[in-house]
Amino acid sequence: MVTRIKSAQKRAARIQPRKPLVVKGQTARQRWLLTARLNQLPPAGDWFVWLILAGRGFGKTRTGAETIAEWARNTPRGRFALVAQTIADARDTMVEGQSGLLNVLDERELRGGSIDTAWNRSMGELYLRNGAKFKCFSSEKARSLRGPQHHGAWGDEPATWNDADQGTAEDTTWTNLLFGLRLGNDPRVVLTGTPRPVRLIREVKKDEGTVVTGGSTSENITNLAETFKRNVIRKYEGTRLGRQELDGELLEDTPGALWKYAMFNREGFRIKLEDLPPMVRIVVAIDPQASQGSENAETGIIVAGKDAAGKGYVLDDLSGDYSPTEWAEKAIGAYEYWKADCVVAERNNGGDMVENTIRAVNPRINVKAVWASRGKHTRAEPVSALYEKTNVQHAKIFPDLEGQMTTWVPGDKVSPDRMDALVWALTELMLGVQFEPEDDTGSIVTHY
Repeated sequence: MVTRIKSAQKRAARIQPRKPLVVKGQTARQRWLLTARLNQLPPAGDWFVWLILAGRGFGKTRTGAETIAEWARNTPRGRFALVAQTIADARDTMVEGQSGLLNVLDERELRGGSIDTAWNRSMGELYLRNGAKFKCFSSEKARSLRGPQHHGAWGDEPATWNDADQGTAEDTTWTNLLFGLRLGNDPRVVLTGTPRPVRLIREVKKDEGTVVTGGSTSENITNLAETFKRNVIRKYEGTRLGRQELDGELLEDTPGALWKYAMFNREGFRIKLEDLPPMVRIVVAIDPQASQGSENAETGIIVAGKDAAGKGYVLDDLSGDYSPTEWAEKAIGAYEYWKADCVVAERNNGGDMVENTIRAVNPRINVKAVWASRGKHTRAEPVSALYEKTNVQHAKIFPDLEGQMTTWVPGDKVSPDRMDALVWALTELMLGVQFEPEDDTGSIVTHY
């Protein structure tokens, strides 16, 4: 594994120029042109959409920000849209992020010469000295794009947009954005994201006005944190999920996987939170990581519910790399926010530890320990069948969870933490139990 990472570093050194010394008087644009790789610069030719599908850490966000910043520099009083899954994503990543617009523009290019006078955070509006304006939009409110007109747009992670499964259908985030691109002589769009075979990506990719470029994580490996190399690259390199998330490949269905992309792309699979029916039960399921920063680098935390008709709903994915106290606080926060019935934890894999950790933070939380009497694949099959029968809906796109679901096959060396938590949640809600004996402490232990 170490050899592969060193090889990737050598490849990156060949394709990435050395970082130049900052010369006094250089503009932000000049510094970018000296450091950018060729596949981070706009392609030649007559195109309408530049679709960048690349691995994590490639530099997609920086590329998108630099591209639309240059368009704005050359378009006095221009109007430009910044579109993300949520307003928070647009604000925190596309504008304020480490590779966002505020970090690729010189202050002297901003209105008033400072961030304070140029950036209206509450309105999601950023102004340049030349009168150009960037406006943040969200896929959560696709119709907010119906009225405004733009000279250009940058869409970040379009595969995660709330209506990405509807593709280029009428009245979606994408089509509403397109109908507003009618200012100037050459309006264009740059889309940056990790490749996922959702309908929107498939349809935009095959459009004759789209040019597609890509790249892998390894191209930018010299600029990535050692913890990322150790906990993410080493964990996923060589796996099918790694081909998607690190190498930037747009993959089709995984042979042997229990979930297929079609299950997530079917009409009606996504449901908005405001359209949810009343829930008769809600649970928070936890699949704890062995230790923080370990090879099994995440704790799976999934919130799911069931309505009176017996249909299941995946409400939230709060999984991440946490310390025990951190994931306990995350789970308790979800338990209280959703008014859940219980926290479900696998006893085979630290169930007692989960219960003790949660009760140390809040002793009033109802924790239910479950015992895995069957293998992972056997437990997951009936949950997959619920999806096949359209008995489960997702409240939004959960890219990391759905990526695990569609790529995991029995025998994989990487434990699918999010998928495991999902299986526990939906099993508890919808599939019943085999038996419920009491353990020697008098607690109920449910066997699946």
